Amino acid sequence: MLAEKVRAIWCRELGRDEISVDDDFFALGGQSLIMVRIQGAYMEELGVEIPMDQMFLNPTVASIAVYIESQGAVAS
Repeated sequence: MLAEKVRAIWCRELGRDEISVDDDFFALGGQSLIMVRIQGAYMEELGVEIPMDQMFLNPTVASIAVYIESQGAVAS
């Protein structure tokens, strides 16, 4: 499932053991340098390039997973 892959990336990059699909990236302590690392992980691990503005507009695992799926770029 795509949301689980995204969640795993967030957990690793934010240094957290558990993140809900509805937790807000910024409320979790996310900032621009972490966002850039996550963006790189999306490219490397999921094969998708996510524009930075979409990462700001979709600050939860659930919302960015829906965005990625809407682009048709990844099979979940």
